[in-house]
Amino acid sequence: MLRDLAVRLERGVRRRLGMSLDKGTIAPFTLSEEQVSAIRSPSPGPFEQAFYDHKGRIAHKWTHYLPIYDRIIAPWIGKPVRMLEIGVNKGGSLEVWRTVLGSDATIFGVDIDPRVATRVESPNQVRIGSQDDPDFLRSVVQEMGGVDIVLDDGSHIGRHVIKSFETLFPLMPVGGVYVIEDLQTSYWPGMHEGGYRRKGTAVEYLKTLVDEINGRFHSHGTSELFREQIGSIQFFSAVAVIEKCAPKGETGHFKRGLRAPGS
Repeated sequence: MLRDLAVRLERGVRRRLGMSLDKGTIAPFTLSEEQVSAIRSPSPGPFEQAFYDHKGRIAHKWTHYLPIYDRIIAPWIGKPVRMLEIGVNKGGSLEVWRTVLGSDATIFGVDIDPRVATRVESPNQVRIGSQDDPDFLRSVVQEMGGVDIVLDDGSHIGRHVIKSFETLFPLMPVGGVYVIEDLQTSYWPGMHEGGYRRKGTAVEYLKTLVDEINGRFHSHGTSELFREQIGSIQFFSAVAVIEKCAPKGETGHFKRGLRAPGS
């Protein structure tokens, strides 16, 4: 029953986004200008504006992602930011990010499909390899000169998402932002190896990071790196955003308040 529901949901999403019901192909974006006008924000941010104005290669995003990305990228616009997107597909997403982040940005994509190499044009770059391969990911980051923003829109398989995060997050500088898309797949059995509260999915893993952040307050096993360097985790519908912070060190607990006269 749950699998049937997941299939119906995915088919509905694919229809709304103009995608073929055959997962092996993607149809052109089919929304009319009137339909786009009806769903876009009255005062769109830079990413939302660029997404809806995009005329290049196909870029697929849930519409509620757009304001989330505008919040994330605000500090980086116009700066020499280094961005890595896992999962390139048709190449349109990289083009939108280039429009928003500007000519000074270093933007790389990685994908396991060799055909993707023909869908990305300079100055954007693509490297072919698996997000499940730490050595490959490290080599890409080294070539980029570091990475400030990571966007995981890859296989959506939990063990791949986790391996990528545990490889790349330690390489990010203070203030770096790690985004994981399409977390709804954590609940879908089958090709995404998901299921409600199924161990090993991206969602279940991210829940444990809440314990990591609060590791100083309990005695259960935690990763010192994640305990000290995850500044925040934000959960949205189908998206998680993890921010890198400086090592926290020890913090004090102070109590302040007003004292009544004569007390």
